[in-house]
Amino acid sequence: MVDGQKYEAVIGLEIHAQLATNSKLFSGDDASFGAAPNTHISPITMGHPGTLPKTNAKAIEYAIRIGLACGSKIAKDNYFARKNYFYPDLPKGYQVSQHTTPICIGGTISIQLPSGEKIIQLNRIHLEEDAGKSIHDISETDTLIDLNRAGTPLIEMVTEPCIHSAEEAFLFVTEVRKLVRWIGICDGNMEEGSLRCDANISIRLKGVTSLGTRVEVKNLNSIRNIKKAIEFEIDRLIQITETGGTIIQQTRSFDASDDTTFSIRDKEDANDYRYFPDPDLAPFHLTDAFIESIQKKLPTLPATLKKQWKLQYDLSDYAIDQLIENNKEADFYMEWAAASTHYKAIANWMIGPIRVALHEGLTNFQTLSTMIPFLVELVDLVESNQLSFSVASTKVFKQIIAHPSSPKAYASTHNLLQTGSTEDVEKWIDEVLAMHPEKVAEYKKGKKGLLGLFMGEVKKISKGKADPKMTTSLLEQKLA
Repeated sequence: MVDGQKYEAVIGLEIHAQLATNSKLFSGDDASFGAAPNTHISPITMGHPGTLPKTNAKAIEYAIRIGLACGSKIAKDNYFARKNYFYPDLPKGYQVSQHTTPICIGGTISIQLPSGEKIIQLNRIHLEEDAGKSIHDISETDTLIDLNRAGTPLIEMVTEPCIHSAEEAFLFVTEVRKLVRWIGICDGNMEEGSLRCDANISIRLKGVTSLGTRVEVKNLNSIRNIKKAIEFEIDRLIQITETGGTIIQQTRSFDASDDTTFSIRDKEDANDYRYFPDPDLAPFHLTDAFIESIQKKLPTLPATLKKQWKLQYDLSDYAIDQLIENNKEADFYMEWAAASTHYKAIANWMIGPIRVALHEGLTNFQTLSTMIPFLVELVDLVESNQLSFSVASTKVFKQIIAHPSSPKAYASTHNLLQTGSTEDVEKWIDEVLAMHPEKVAEYKKGKKGLLGLFMGEVKKISKGKADPKMTTSLLEQKLA
């Protein structure tokens, strides 16, 4: 029996995020995803002799933006170096990177574990260009190369080896994806390769401080796969150690068909990439004024909003986490909440009907912003028991997003407002109980769960006009 409890996993992550610039890092080539293979290329992307690259200023701004969001130190004097290695989808025979001289030094990202908050330390964030893409599953005999991605600007976020479980890694990458989307530097689309992760994993006996032999799992392209790959590797390394084997430093890949990893290549030491400053790219200096201008444009970050909303709106952690998934949703919540005091009800509408309508393409946040007075009125109607939530969300809401107008006027015209008349509700209840004498007998014998059935039938007969609280109270009285 393998005893995994005596070991501790030590994990460091390298996250590559493609920056959402219109053009590539050193050329004017289109950086968008989805074009026909090898159409977003030029002599500069291909590294033809005599071509001169020029640095994309927007990419530098985006790198500073993520560094400031993480509390990193921003290096003012910067240059790019050539990282020399051969690979079929690397057209120049080298990659331009800041690996050894990062623009952002240190920094932290917080994750929330069941046991509490954990701070993940960053080693650095640096800029580099992406390679192209090797495609192995189209031709049976050949590997095909698409260089559209070559030269696309990336940031690489490198953590310290301070992550100790697959769950922590999962939560960290989730936070990174949320953060890059929030500050508008990357779409975080892992399916399209906009966000990719390499995981460096080793194990050691608990209490030992030295690091064990590590393995690296490359190009993990979903948060689920990151978790699965790390779980598999930890188990594999423990199994090797417990059975007297030797862990080999190697690079591995993940097979999503069976949630296992496999070796790509072994290596005893890190490759010598022979870094040297790129002679075709001028160094660049960042002024305090430039850095401060980027700081001023940063939106309020999710962690800060979470603390503010807890005090201001008294929302649950779940509701806040849902609403700060993206900044458009958070901004709209604050806009709506500024016009109403029903903070929790608005949160429920945001997480429920609003999100469904957005997903179905029935509306967008820009349109919803123009409808704030109508949405405030709609929530007021529900909270004051003039309109049931069911009718409000399935009938009235859909009507007012298609034809913006007063929800109360529409509900009145179509006889949808709930009645406060005891006489009307009693009449509907008597009708339902008369229709189900056998269920009434069962209820009186102790089958109290049937109250929901009676409630549903009253709702049907009244077409949603019966006040639920009044209905419940009168039903319990009549069935006593």
